[in-house]
Amino acid sequence: MDATDIIDLLKEKADTRYHTGMQRFGIDNEKALGVSIPEVRKLARIIKKDHELALQLWNTDIHEARILASLIADPKLVTPQLIDSWANEFTSWDICDQTCGNLFDRTPYAIEKALEFSEHDKEFVKRAGFVLMAALSVHDKKAKDAVFIKFFPIIEREAWDERNFVKKAVNWALRQIGKRNGTLLPMAIQCAERISQQNTRAAKWIARDALRELREVPNK
Repeated sequence: MDATDIIDLLKEKADTRYHTGMQRFGIDNEKALGVSIPEVRKLARIIKKDHELALQLWNTDIHEARILASLIADPKLVTPQLIDSWANEFTSWDICDQTCGNLFDRTPYAIEKALEFSEHDKEFVKRAGFVLMAALSVHDKKAKDAVFIKFFPIIEREAWDERNFVKKAVNWALRQIGKRNGTLLPMAIQCAERISQQNTRAAKWIARDALRELREVPNK
């Protein structure tokens, strides 16, 4: 199957109600077909890894095709240049999150890009930096605590950003790192408490929401 065949399959799964509903979740559906994520994942399981096809699908600029590309691309063949290229083309939070959580966090460049993207000007690229931190805390079971400890100053530094998709990702990263283990939990709580002292609405929201969840996590 080539990209044209895959797009035809996606069109068969399209649902006009789902397409309309995407906007309620803050997703720009202008370039979307209206295919649900479970349906995209089903198709990815059939295709399996196919890096060349992933590149072709990404280049179609179709919303669901790009999410599918993130699922079938081979992390071993992903370069820093590809990460930069795709991240700079993010147009919605779900493409950002899916690409980071399905693909980018499984590459050797994940930590480097999390740090780099965390101070980017573009909203979705900056979001990607913090989504990578959150995804790594869930998916990378072998990573040492030191990896996540160095994320705390970054989270604290960027808590000022009022942009909705950035502040939510900063909050997400802080919560996920704190829930990773009993060593990181008190450090995440302390980080949130420091953020609460910052004089911005974004910081106060990030801290309040994170502390509500982290203080209820059993410290094992």
